Amino acid sequence: MNARFLTVGAVFATIAIGATACGGSGSDNASSSKPPSSAPASSAPAKAAGMQPMGPACSTVPKTGKGSFAGMAQDPVATAASHNPALSTLVTAVKKAGLVDTLNSASNITVFAPTNDAFAKIPKKKLDAVLKDKKTLTKILTYHVAKGKTTPGQMASGDKLTTLEGGTVTPSKMGDTYQVNDAKVVCGNVPTSNATVYIIDTVLMPKM
Repeated sequence: MNARFLTVGAVFATIAIGATACGGSGSDNASSSKPPSSAPASSAPAKAAGMQPMGPACSTVPKTGKGSFAGMAQDPVATAASHNPALSTLVTAVKKAGLVDTLNSASNITVFAPTNDAFAKIPKKKLDAVLKDKKTLTKILTYHVAKGKTTPGQMASGDKLTTLEGGTVTPSKMGDTYQVNDAKVVCGNVPTSNATVYIIDTVLMPKM
């Protein structure tokens, strides 16, 4: 399984958080300064808007620090997730499966990250059993990782995504809501240094 992580090819757009528009010129010659400055001012915000995280839960992410979008963009995905308290159960599962180094060293992947509330939907007895079964846990977790960095446009397309577990997941968009299989995206298009993350409200289950 680790080998497949290390050979994932890049299929996506860049993972940086959007650029900010440049300020206008201070020249007194308005007719000569406006044309060159107006193009960046109009195009940069549009580009940034398409690359920013989106979803109802994005507003709860800290504005500064390692848990902010800017902070997470600097770290590989498993490390970035560890700075988000809402993903603590996922981080625990990744550690128990021994996948921290695998995820952090992979390049150009998409991670569908279930929140703590998503894991809480699973009966505690069943969840505890899965956390103790490394083989099953690894299968479930790698089902949440797709090859390439998936853009919102690709999510909306409905085209199936191949996971590192070997199966496929189906993204979709209904109105303003993005989904993968039956899980809703609560905050998506979140960049880390090696992945794009879509935080979801339900744990995805592969065929066992």
